[in-house]
Amino acid sequence: MTSTRAALPEVKHKLFSKLPFRTGTAASAMWQGFAGSLLLLLGSFGVGWLASSSVLIRNPLFILARTTPVAVITTTVMLCVGAALMLRAWVRLRQHLAGWDDDCGPVLKKALSLWVAPMMLALPLFSRDSYAYIGQGRLMQQGLDPYTNGISALNNYFSLGPDTLWTEAPTPYGPLWLWLEHLAVILPASSPEIALIPFRLASLAGVILLAVYVPKLAARHGFNPHRALWLTVLNPVVLINFVASVHNDSLMLGLVVAGIYYASAKRPIVGILFVTASIAIKPITLIALPFVGLLWAGYQAGWVRKFGIWAATLGISTAIMAAMGAINGFGFGWLAALQTPGTVWIWYAPVGLFSNAVGFVVMVLGGAGAAVTDVIQTIGQLTSILIVMALAFLKLTLPPQSPQSPQSPQSPTKNGAIFLDQSQRYSQAVLRRMAWAFAAVVLLAPMIQPWYMLWLLAFFAVTGIPEGWQTRLTLYLSAFFTLIALTDQLSVFPWIPVVLIRTIAIALGLICILYVMFFDKKTRGQFLRPRQLASFPTTAP
Repeated sequence: MTSTRAALPEVKHKLFSKLPFRTGTAASAMWQGFAGSLLLLLGSFGVGWLASSSVLIRNPLFILARTTPVAVITTTVMLCVGAALMLRAWVRLRQHLAGWDDDCGPVLKKALSLWVAPMMLALPLFSRDSYAYIGQGRLMQQGLDPYTNGISALNNYFSLGPDTLWTEAPTPYGPLWLWLEHLAVILPASSPEIALIPFRLASLAGVILLAVYVPKLAARHGFNPHRALWLTVLNPVVLINFVASVHNDSLMLGLVVAGIYYASAKRPIVGILFVTASIAIKPITLIALPFVGLLWAGYQAGWVRKFGIWAATLGISTAIMAAMGAINGFGFGWLAALQTPGTVWIWYAPVGLFSNAVGFVVMVLGGAGAAVTDVIQTIGQLTSILIVMALAFLKLTLPPQSPQSPQSPQSPTKNGAIFLDQSQRYSQAVLRRMAWAFAAVVLLAPMIQPWYMLWLLAFFAVTGIPEGWQTRLTLYLSAFFTLIALTDQLSVFPWIPVVLIRTIAIALGLICILYVMFFDKKTRGQFLRPRQLASFPTTAP
């Protein structure tokens, strides 16, 4: 017995010495992220979104959490601390798994499961879109066309809990999402929260699709699949906006990433089916179709073959969408509703800020400020369309062979460097162009929602985000959009000063995020270059 006990430390040392991380610290990062997700769950009880018709709103626990200032402030603090903990855990996980070999896979999957589970039980956070989904489902239940009617056409629509900004707007979603909305409202339910279950499951399905296909696409292009999984899917902005906020962008993005994987892997028909399913969630992914056609055509294709393949790609996708429209009776009504999200703007969207600033100045000077704003925004949208067309039509040059060390066990090597065949390099070049096409559409729009940036994260990650300033930029943007989520939409009763609660959220969220970025000795090195780190003031751990 004594000799067996004496041998255990040596066995443990041999086992753990083969791993690319310190097991204890990697586990602490995982559980820290779980704690952050759990705080988001608890915080949602006080400031998450509840419909006024919900039975939960009359539950003593929710009454206490939502109607007393102390409880509302406490739950707001929980949200801020929880989000900061998730950001810190995500950064720490990168530090502990920096080797990115195959032993990282089980750790990342366990971390993803732990971080998602509490959010699946939370009330919708930072967005009321999920309640708009219910309202659109009820429009169909009552025989109304959601492409011509807003939720305000329903009796007592305000009791459903949607954002009043969108209650008179037609739905911008495709037929597949409409079916899910209709399914949600015909479920036997005494509370809108029961009707949210299909949307919760859809958001989870999107995350699972990303967890499967982001690593596969990254590996196909010679990039480490585990790093891509960490960078994209475990990103706290992804989990907060897709799972906690219950956005249908999760399923839309998961389907389009799956589609471009199959198109890249020379299974174009399967790829078109997935991309079309994505379009039938949110039609913005129409942008992906010409690039799927390029993948199908191949590198050596001439213009005749390219246009033939583009026609076939569009024809297959259009036929599927037409069949869906014929089944639900709404046809291609979603085409007219594509402009719905463009009716508002936000301060960090360059075109939105510039157009409204110029319009304001013109109005002060006595001119037609609104017309000027509309013209600038229209120019932005037309420019984005021209950029997408240029990226699809201009001659494509294959990227050179990468001189870096192999990042993926699936990538054959030659003289210690990554060696990709022509089809892989072509796929990387096409998808990088597609990423820039989506970037043009997002950055030249007057409204940029935080989850729009997640489209770009996924598309750029599968074609390579190198270490250095590109990864630091990703970290900065992730911190920024985590903070934006915390300071965006909180559900606060009218008799509680909303200005006070938002001020607390902004101040505490800013303090927590800045601490993780610049003052936490264990994480600030990920945000600062070595020269900046040396000159930055030290603080207590």
